[in-house]
Amino acid sequence: MANIIEITTLDMPGVDIFSMLTEAQMRNKKSPENGFFLAESPKVIEIALDAGYEAISILVEDKILESHAKTVIERCPNIPVYTANINLLTQITGYHLTKGMLCAMKRPTDQKLTDACANARRVVVIDSITNVTNEGAIFRSAAALGMDAVLLTPNCCHPLNRRTVRVSMGTVFQIPWAFISYENEDWPKTGMAKLHEMGFKTAAMALSKDAITLDHPILKNEEKLAIVMGTEGDGLPPETIAACDYVVTIPMQHGVDSLNVAAASAVAFWELRPQN
Repeated sequence: MANIIEITTLDMPGVDIFSMLTEAQMRNKKSPENGFFLAESPKVIEIALDAGYEAISILVEDKILESHAKTVIERCPNIPVYTANINLLTQITGYHLTKGMLCAMKRPTDQKLTDACANARRVVVIDSITNVTNEGAIFRSAAALGMDAVLLTPNCCHPLNRRTVRVSMGTVFQIPWAFISYENEDWPKTGMAKLHEMGFKTAAMALSKDAITLDHPILKNEEKLAIVMGTEGDGLPPETIAACDYVVTIPMQHGVDSLNVAAASAVAFWELRPQN
């Protein structure tokens, strides 16, 4: 049976878990077993539950208790479900809740690189992407367009960032992902070595006069390929490009030099997806 609790004050016990904590605070590095993350909107929360993630507590707009939120609440008995009008919820969280629902969920241990890449033929490596909107969009395209895993360099946003999860529409729970290393000095040298040890050829998506085009047959014929993508604007660092087996570009028209990294990822994933 649902434990519905009406919020009466901003400092009500139990509600602080939703109150503008930083990502570092939610990770709780000193006590990682107590770490958590936030999933936003009923659909995204259901995808997380389907993937086996454990709900801790729920914050929900009172208007949707018996409609959009009902299924999620029924799937999460015996946890507190805090409810109030949307204005009060916005004061608590500091932002307007997407679809009126937020769920605190237990943070799992990050997956190991070798586990994320087990049986993988196509992976994407995102290098230093700190824009959570771009990161979430890349995850969504990777899951939809045939990538087997997403790998992240050390200074990327964590995939369980609330906004990354939301923009990805929950695909961070559906596609394997792992940090390729946790120290900046391990990338690209050590990280690239790990990819090569696992049998991957690496393709840097970059503007270069020496680049081959995305539709080059040699890329599709690679049994295992890692597509490496960089930040918006700056792109990949020269040392990362130099460490890759191929430099690849998407042919442009009408004087356009490049695409947004999220849009470019979708094009690259579709073109380079496994052929059988």
